[in-house]
Amino acid sequence: MKRAIQTLLLLIFVIPCLNAQKKELSQARDFIKKGNNLEQAEKMMRKLLEDSVNRNDKKIRLTLAEALLKQYEQGNEKLYLKQKYDTAALFNLTSKMFDAYQALDSVDAMPNSSGKIKIEYRKKHAGMLWKLRPNLLNGGLFFVRKQNYASAYNLFDHYLDCNNQPLFSETNGNRDEMKEATAAYWSLFCGYKLQNMEMVTKYADIAQKDTAHLHSTYRYLAEMYKSQGDTVQYVNMLRNGFNLDKDTKYFFSHIIDYYNSVRQSDKAMEIIDEALRRNPDSEIYLYAKSNLLLNIGDYEKCVEVCDKMIATNDTLSEAYYNAGVAYLNMAFDLDKTKNKTAKVRADIKSYYSKSKPYIEKYRELMPDEKDKWAAALYNIYLYLNMGREFEEIDKLLR
Repeated sequence: MKRAIQTLLLLIFVIPCLNAQKKELSQARDFIKKGNNLEQAEKMMRKLLEDSVNRNDKKIRLTLAEALLKQYEQGNEKLYLKQKYDTAALFNLTSKMFDAYQALDSVDAMPNSSGKIKIEYRKKHAGMLWKLRPNLLNGGLFFVRKQNYASAYNLFDHYLDCNNQPLFSETNGNRDEMKEATAAYWSLFCGYKLQNMEMVTKYADIAQKDTAHLHSTYRYLAEMYKSQGDTVQYVNMLRNGFNLDKDTKYFFSHIIDYYNSVRQSDKAMEIIDEALRRNPDSEIYLYAKSNLLLNIGDYEKCVEVCDKMIATNDTLSEAYYNAGVAYLNMAFDLDKTKNKTAKVRADIKSYYSKSKPYIEKYRELMPDEKDKWAAALYNIYLYLNMGREFEEIDKLLR
């Protein structure tokens, strides 16, 4: 008897709920049919879907999707007729519509009470949505121009995720891989702007098929990996960029800086020599080589490279500086000799004398760089016993 009463009470509560649900469904479908109060129809269906009991209700899912489609059609018509309408709202509607139809398809593909799967709407909806899919890409590009990177990423993500949706399993044979690569690049770009590593890497493999933006793709990936402390992937992206185009300054300079920072001068030299084989007269590559030779103590070769640079362009201030410092370092190293023979002393003086014109030329070209040339000239003039010149530098350093 008690169980019968409980069942009766349950029916008393459920029947009004079902009646209310039917009433809201009927009202929403009437709004859609008449083409008015469409946002209200959408809100009514979303409210019903908040109840877990209704999550797999195909009628509610279908009504929500159709409310969104009708809003989209009306907005699109207004834009076509050049009537006042918010373009951004139309693109946002597009992504909401894809979400709704994809959710409906998931419910549509569920087994029925007999355990059988009978998909009712997929073919019709997939064909309709596939035609609208380019608007996801166009909307993403629209939001990029507006610098609204979060909204742009959302649309690019929807565009690319179509390939993973069962709804489009029979239509995605008509994919445009070039456009997908473009969408992937711009999704990566948006992720970079938002400093979101997950966004950057989600479609990175596809983005690398967009050859027009490949330089930027490698650069953004490199910078994001560096920000995450992933030095392995950071170097990989720099190497990829360098291999793509050895004349791109960004990849060359950053990979050399990295190898120098971790004291892998041999790998840095490999990169420099590889670049020089492609462009043997490049001032950038020659300067990098002179720097590296100076740092590893190969002073004679450093001077040789600097002289080659100066012979081509006699206004390259850093070439003069590196050569001058190389000779100074040779003098300093030799000056550490305990038993200085006459020849050793002569060689030391010779190195100071050879350094002098390079450093003086550097001073002439870069007068404001006193911190670099003043100390060097102080040592040169002191050793060479150049009283007047020494006194001038001594005053400058006080």
